[in-house]
Amino acid sequence: MASRREPRAQRALRLASGTALCLAVSFGLGLPLPFIAPLFALFLLAKFDRPLSLKAGLGLTLVVLLTTGSGLLLIPLLRHAALSGVLLVGLCLFLAFRHGLSGGNNLVTTFLVIGLTMISAAGTADFALALLVISALVQNLLLAVLMLPVGHWLFPEPAGAQALPSEPTLSTEEAGWVALRAALVVLPAWLLALIDPATYMAIILKSVGLGQQSCTATVRDAARELIGSTLLGGLLAILFWWALGLFVHLWMFFLWMLLFGLLLARKLYGFSPTRQSPGFWLNSLVTMIILLGLSVQDSANGKDVYSAFALRMGLFIALGLYAWLMVYLLDQYRQRRHLRQPGC
Repeated sequence: MASRREPRAQRALRLASGTALCLAVSFGLGLPLPFIAPLFALFLLAKFDRPLSLKAGLGLTLVVLLTTGSGLLLIPLLRHAALSGVLLVGLCLFLAFRHGLSGGNNLVTTFLVIGLTMISAAGTADFALALLVISALVQNLLLAVLMLPVGHWLFPEPAGAQALPSEPTLSTEEAGWVALRAALVVLPAWLLALIDPATYMAIILKSVGLGQQSCTATVRDAARELIGSTLLGGLLAILFWWALGLFVHLWMFFLWMLLFGLLLARKLYGFSPTRQSPGFWLNSLVTMIILLGLSVQDSANGKDVYSAFALRMGLFIALGLYAWLMVYLLDQYRQRRHLRQPGC
């Protein structure tokens, strides 16, 4: 039966079921920062159309451990020479994004950016907190890696299916400008997290997603891509929270996540043609998972869910507006610079 199905259908079912199952297991096991596991599963299932081997999975986990651990090296500099530390982080972010845009592994780029920002921000406040965040990232990634073959076992790739298209490699000059834009998108959220890592840690994850999304956004559609996907993700999180409140149970959490994942996967893989890019729908799902996961944790810890959600949503929208502004301003600067060049 799987061999006769369209590859897009298998991929949509795999992405939704794998993400939902990873969410249920991570919250069921009580992992630290459990909403990160479905995020990792979402990235892996969207990126790979084949299951990872045991060696590749362990290798990826080791790479994540090393890349996220890179943030530990920046902690002494940020504590004793703050300006130099901030400039160095900005340079490292630029180099990391440029590496991904020049043909490097985008997953490695993502984890390197997370390590440079989340770990350094947490470690500046408390070194033990940085180690706790690294442990949480590795545990959640291991779970996501284990879910990848489960998703492919449930919904295997049809024989002879065309592989997922590789992302285009930019020229050296273009990659430099786009990497600068992405680094400028991430930096303010990281600076905010330096003030209070426990409160603003999730803002870093959102900014990393916006930074990567800004790499493919153009000035014409940047507002729709960056701000529209954030607003849609927030609306979906509200609807999900209301639906979950009808009957609070772990398996209902799984079933609702499966339903919402399938609805967005249909858009992501083009079953319902829209003007939006796949990145729009992927970022909407990422935003929904972050907001929803944090709201569930707030509820479990006895915090005011609605005020916390309103604060995060406001910050997410502000980040989206800022990311759009960076795309617009840098594009205007490049156009003026090009016109001033001799022979133009």
